[in-house]
Amino acid sequence: MIRAALIGYGAIGRTVARILHARADAVELAGVLVRRPVAAEGPAQFDAIDALLALRPGIVIECAGHASLREHGAAVLAAGCDLLVASVGALADPALESVLVAAARRSGARVLVPAGALGGLDALAAARLAGLDSVEYTSMKPPAAWRGTVAESLLDLSALEGPRVFLETDARDAARRFPQNANVAAAVAIAGIGFEATRVRLVADPAAAGNGHRIVARGAFGRIDVTVEGRALADNPKSSVLAPHSLAHAVLNRAAAIALA
Repeated sequence: MIRAALIGYGAIGRTVARILHARADAVELAGVLVRRPVAAEGPAQFDAIDALLALRPGIVIECAGHASLREHGAAVLAAGCDLLVASVGALADPALESVLVAAARRSGARVLVPAGALGGLDALAAARLAGLDSVEYTSMKPPAAWRGTVAESLLDLSALEGPRVFLETDARDAARRFPQNANVAAAVAIAGIGFEATRVRLVADPAAAGNGHRIVARGAFGRIDVTVEGRALADNPKSSVLAPHSLAHAVLNRAAAIALA
């Protein structure tokens, strides 16, 4: 039996909670950290990280955004709890990465990065050992998914008549400028050849039915070309349906007798 806790109870957190509740034979969801009480059935709600950690969870699932990871990540790790991170893009900040790594090394806990909305990260990580020369990641989303972001200053989202590449940069820059949209870019960088060497292309497409992701990697191992066309979460068009399911899978994987490595 795995004892888990959540940080955040928005669209992603609620979906994770629902999935884990259905697997109560394997996971006990002990509580959730919220900024303010949420009128909803589910796990016990707490407004202080110390109260949540007093439940002694074995793993804490962060799904509340970059600021929340900065605020609570080190405390979770210091308590000896593994930290499963939805806001992977926050790790593009070298200072935060150093703080979390130091806390993890002192306690023996780990920062866990899920595959999120994209497949193929296991193959990419293996390819890194075999020899990677280049990694390119493309994010293709409808205009609604880019609203409320820097994209609105780079193009007119309401006037698009076809797909438009509005930013080509490295993974560190993409993750910093698009904290709600480019978490996958950060995960690709961590699995592969790092933030600066990973090339990122962001695309707004009015014809896109959901959130599309593509990795193309080349090296001594050969070539990887992985594409996922995911549906967006109904309550959060910036995230894909697969994102919370990937978090839940990572938790359930710890309780499985036979698990994907």
